[in-house]
Amino acid sequence: MIYVIPAIDFSSLTSDNPAELATTLKLIALITVLSLAPAILILMTSFTRIVIVLSFVRMGLATQQMPPNQVLISLALFMTFFIMAPVFSEVHDTALSPLLEGELDQEEAFEEASIPMKEFMANHTREKDLSLFMGYAGMDKPETLNDIPLTAMIPAFAISELKTAFQIGFLIFVPFLVIDMIVASVLMSMGMMMLPPVMISLPFKILLFVLVDGWYLIVESLLISF
Repeated sequence: MIYVIPAIDFSSLTSDNPAELATTLKLIALITVLSLAPAILILMTSFTRIVIVLSFVRMGLATQQMPPNQVLISLALFMTFFIMAPVFSEVHDTALSPLLEGELDQEEAFEEASIPMKEFMANHTREKDLSLFMGYAGMDKPETLNDIPLTAMIPAFAISELKTAFQIGFLIFVPFLVIDMIVASVLMSMGMMMLPPVMISLPFKILLFVLVDGWYLIVESLLISF
């Protein structure tokens, strides 16, 4: 039996014919996008705020690893896709489809795709945070959204999302903290100082969270915040 090793033709990589390089360029672009996908998803979408708020909920409940990380991240991902669907649709219609059909080159497609992403980020970015990065880079005050580079918009949006997420997390944490304080005070008054208050307050926090339909309220608050 003769085994044939498949050959790889690298001749198209050195060809002067643009048509022959089309497939190679598309493959390189796809690999580049896939390598940057996690950073794009985390820093340019609603994922950061959602996953931090959900983590605060779990910390407030003090349920350790319940829900598991996989559940929280999966929920955050699908909520991100739901919230970002109009933006992704606009990117597809204005940039991706024209690029695949040959109406735009890669540079033009990137510029078109950045416009809806900038609009989304600008709506949720504090002017103070944006001025921080624009001023540090020595840039003039932008007159239009197109004058703001992504190198300044993305980190400004990220720290704005962090601030907003921690504000929401604080409001979520307060009711659980009150329950812990009440339980700790009752245990001390009963002389049961050796009994961990968390062990007693955990069922009450879960009961309160279930009675007020906590997950619905949390998700509703996150959707309204966008």
